[in-house]
Amino acid sequence: MTTLATLTAPRGRADAALVAAVDVARAALLEDVDPADVGDHLGATNEGERVVTHQFACTRRGYLGWRWSVTITRAPRQKTVTVDEVVLIPGDDAIVAPAWVPYRDRIQAGDLSPGDLLPVSDDDPRLVPTYSYGDDPLDSDDRAQVRQVAQDLGLGRVRTLSAEGRDLAAQRWYDGDGGPDTPLAQSAPHHCHTCGFLLRIAGPLSETFGVCANGDANDDGRVVSFDHGCGAHSEVRLAKRHEPQPLPDHVFDTLSTDEFESF
Repeated sequence: MTTLATLTAPRGRADAALVAAVDVARAALLEDVDPADVGDHLGATNEGERVVTHQFACTRRGYLGWRWSVTITRAPRQKTVTVDEVVLIPGDDAIVAPAWVPYRDRIQAGDLSPGDLLPVSDDDPRLVPTYSYGDDPLDSDDRAQVRQVAQDLGLGRVRTLSAEGRDLAAQRWYDGDGGPDTPLAQSAPHHCHTCGFLLRIAGPLSETFGVCANGDANDDGRVVSFDHGCGAHSEVRLAKRHEPQPLPDHVFDTLSTDEFESF
């Protein structure tokens, strides 16, 4: 059988007897695999001291680029070859399934439908107990009072946004469609910071974000950064050449009914 790939020896010199045992490896493979699914010998790889892996092309339908891998070995000072394992492995050009992504990580914004539930884990770093962090951006004394009252009476939200959760949200908003790097913002004549339709928000993000209240804008009702912008800015004015042309004066029709009937 012709060897199509050169021998590789990443772990020292390969055992010559094992390298030559192509027929033994093929025979072991054919015990479990239909001969029609086994192609040419592709080469041998040294796996360690007296351990060699032979690879054969896989000709099974649907497994283009895959390889049969047969690992063999022998004991010291023994000529008998022992088969360790027979497996099917993907080659560089093999079609394989994509890496597994947990269901929770596959969900993107906008994927939820009515009735869908997306529970938040108890150790989510974006949330902290309200009594330990406070529910509003108050100063330290007021925040301590809020925590104490919430703890004593059991009122308010169970958890609130942590500093990490707030920073993640701010970065996501700034990098998203309401940030400064979108084509809409890049071509805008002015920034949202000077727009009369910008609704201010309270809290630590009040110096960076607001909410658009312009019903004619793409971002109406959405969080936008101060350096975002669009063509619906409150102070946008058309150049004179873009202004609609005034209509001419109405023509006064002096033609009477009698004059019309005389024609």
